[in-house]
Amino acid sequence: MNESMHKFMKVGLIHFMAFPNTIKGEGPIEETIRKIAVDDYFDAVEITWIKDEKVRENVKNMIETSHLTVAYGAQPRLLTTGLNINSLDEEERQTALASLKEGIDEAEFMGAKGFAFLSGKYNEETKEESYKALVKSTRELCEYAKPKGMKVVLEVFDYDIDKKSLIGPASLAKRFAEEMRAEYDNFGLMVDLSHIPMIYETVEESILPIKDYLVHAHMGNCVIKDSSMKAYGDQHPRFGFPNGENDVEELVNYLRVLMDIGFLNEENPPIVSFEVKPVGDEDPEIVIANAKRTLNQAWAKL
Repeated sequence: MNESMHKFMKVGLIHFMAFPNTIKGEGPIEETIRKIAVDDYFDAVEITWIKDEKVRENVKNMIETSHLTVAYGAQPRLLTTGLNINSLDEEERQTALASLKEGIDEAEFMGAKGFAFLSGKYNEETKEESYKALVKSTRELCEYAKPKGMKVVLEVFDYDIDKKSLIGPASLAKRFAEEMRAEYDNFGLMVDLSHIPMIYETVEESILPIKDYLVHAHMGNCVIKDSSMKAYGDQHPRFGFPNGENDVEELVNYLRVLMDIGFLNEENPPIVSFEVKPVGDEDPEIVIANAKRTLNQAWAKL
């Protein structure tokens, strides 16, 4: 496409994936956020918890100065701690809920308008009970976030390979979104190109059923052909990674579907972020450059 991609979407980067040594809310957060802030390829940055108050303030100032749009990903609050927002143990569910509410407060401080999370693990025999627990938790999150002007966004993950999240395939994501949106206009879904092969769906099968609830999107890759392969599972390796599922052509198709449904648009361009992670001793900045080149090539083919 000849027109700039920045007319149709805010190109973002998930900071804590590109620089995974920051995923626990510690580490070289300021230095690595700065690398994104000075790169005008990016219109948005997705951050997660920052445990040190002074670092949090410095990052907030950096983001404001850079004119970046910011979104908050609470997934690390759950994944690095083992917390489960749809746990059938009420005490565990409440602990997870409290952490996510803290995340909403932090997201508000950082100027984020979107707060993302994921559903937790489940057992097949008690799946419906887990679903009801997720509905209960998400209602509380939406209630808590609404006065802050914030969207609560559930990211669709795999259900039997890596994260083994309740949601899950498109059919269940649609059911859940319909139920939540009937009560809360600040709820939405997030789709991730790297998760689609892991739920055994095509891009069309994954996106079209939930298009009315889609508010956020990620671009990435995965390796799932063989569990013995390097970077197997939900590891978000660079585009073109050996035995990976996604590269330029897959990204072209993904963007085309997002364009066709009107998700990519000029009136209110959504955040569409790279979720890429170095594997082994790969240089994070080279992995980021790989993602930018891949998107440039894909956009040119639209």
